[in-house]
Amino acid sequence: MLHLRRCERREGLGRGYRKLHHLRLLEGHHLRSEPGTGLSKSAGYTCTMTNKQRNNRRRHRRPSQSAAPSPSRTDAASAPTEQGGQAPTRERRFADVETAPYAALSVQSTGIHPSTSRMVSIDIVTFTEAGEVVDTYHQVLNPGTNPGPFHLHGLQPEQIAKGKQFSQILRTVGKALDDRTLIVHNAPRAWGFVVAESRRAMSNAARQNRSRNRNRPRRRQRVGRVPTPSMIVDTLASARRQSVPFEDTRVRALAASFGLDAPPAQASVARASVPEAKTSREETLLIRDLFLAQRERGPLSEISPEELRGDRFHLQRSEIRVAALDAPRHFENPGIYTPELGLVQGMEVVIAPEVTMDPDDLIEAIMREGLAYSEKLTRKTSVVVCNKTEHLLGKAMHGQRKGIPLLSDTAFMEAVKNVAQGTPAPTT
Repeated sequence: MLHLRRCERREGLGRGYRKLHHLRLLEGHHLRSEPGTGLSKSAGYTCTMTNKQRNNRRRHRRPSQSAAPSPSRTDAASAPTEQGGQAPTRERRFADVETAPYAALSVQSTGIHPSTSRMVSIDIVTFTEAGEVVDTYHQVLNPGTNPGPFHLHGLQPEQIAKGKQFSQILRTVGKALDDRTLIVHNAPRAWGFVVAESRRAMSNAARQNRSRNRNRPRRRQRVGRVPTPSMIVDTLASARRQSVPFEDTRVRALAASFGLDAPPAQASVARASVPEAKTSREETLLIRDLFLAQRERGPLSEISPEELRGDRFHLQRSEIRVAALDAPRHFENPGIYTPELGLVQGMEVVIAPEVTMDPDDLIEAIMREGLAYSEKLTRKTSVVVCNKTEHLLGKAMHGQRKGIPLLSDTAFMEAVKNVAQGTPAPTT
């Protein structure tokens, strides 16, 4: 008869059970190997643990005492450094949503559009209802592509080369943004980069999981998912809804228009010498300050992320706006709008950013009355909806140069009540 005695687990060793089970053979009995017992004839003794037990033992090993303690959110590692470094993000924790219901975010990228550019840094600040900072997070990213010009993001190529991949921080970003009200400046671009990088990381992980070698299995990659804030507030669009006059759309210039203490928006040699982590945190805090000022002043431009879709540039815009761009045109374009002719079905309408009404309300009226909506201004454009009449910029300026009339949002909504019948477009 074979008697086995398990040794007791000793506290503090961190190695699970001792090396082998002890065997004691009674005199006159022989050790016999049987299938599934784990006993070996060649060895005088052996362990009866199965492979599953061995794996469980490895998982429950205690870390060595020399291992560094996991950082808390108040560690110095969580604050931005000159190199934009960050402590390992897997242990990163954030206060709950009840404590910090808001998160301000700023991103730096290699270009303008998420479809052709990549994010190279992200900065997040969570704060309370009164605006008090609770948690901060900053990380430089290495997209593995052309880092882009220094003047766009303030990072040297060697700094970007030392950055993390977005897949390594996606879960951390999700913890910072999920279920909070996200405050950004120019939401189509900022939120567009977050969504584009998240989906790229998820696609790469899924591709690698599909191509795993069956002969050498490895753990499946789980990088996370697209963050899910409860609401997105755009400080730039909110300033337009509140009819605040400003000439420069950059965060620092807009903050100055609201009477906030902000550094000049213009580039300078002195500013170029400031570390990117510092300038990005400065921008994030200005976004928070803008939100607090706008919240006291009037209505905000806010939208649920579930109502947003990526356009052809991967900018995150409202579903109605993206659908209007893809909608077929059922009427021929009759040409330029005139007060005498009025609006006619098939006329192409462009909406400039300088409007007080929600652009989605204007686009909904355009599509309902058989007009055509366009983001791009061309010589075929019939009318531009814009509230600004002097010191024109962007679409309104180009429309005026091409002889295209301008209508304010209120004037357009009055004109759209009496749209004349148009000529149906030929079917192919």
